[in-house]
Amino acid sequence: MPHKIVANYFSPLNEALYAHGGLMSFTIEFKTSKFDVSKEDENPINPIYGQSLLNWLGKEVSDELSFDEPDAEDWGWYSLLEWKGREYLVGATAYFEDGDDPISELEWVFQVDKHRSFTEKLLGREKMTVTDECLQYFKSIFENCKEFNNVALEQSI
Repeated sequence: MPHKIVANYFSPLNEALYAHGGLMSFTIEFKTSKFDVSKEDENPINPIYGQSLLNWLGKEVSDELSFDEPDAEDWGWYSLLEWKGREYLVGATAYFEDGDDPISELEWVFQVDKHRSFTEKLLGREKMTVTDECLQYFKSIFENCKEFNNVALEQSI
């Protein structure tokens, strides 16, 4: 399945991470009604949903990866994980507003950020690319789940 790459995408999650010294490069967007966001823990910072996706992924990949428990941020929810000796931050946001049906098909944004050392950043090494194995791993999970629709890989700057 070909993937769509859109340049110059700058999400609230990217803005938050940019302010903390790390700009996320890629998002995977899709639609699904798989999760009932009304059953998520309340995000104590901002009423944004995304925890249910990270909880599901943690169980889905438990044989291969170890996720930290999801934690809240002002842009949604995130977990840390280790992939082949490197640390990654994955984030999830569901577009849901009061009055929406919490079990309807919602738009989701899943972001992947590879942590790099100061030296790697300074020398331009180990940048995220579209072929990053961790990114492609999660993309394939979403593409292979029948309950996920319109899976698209997007590139931010």
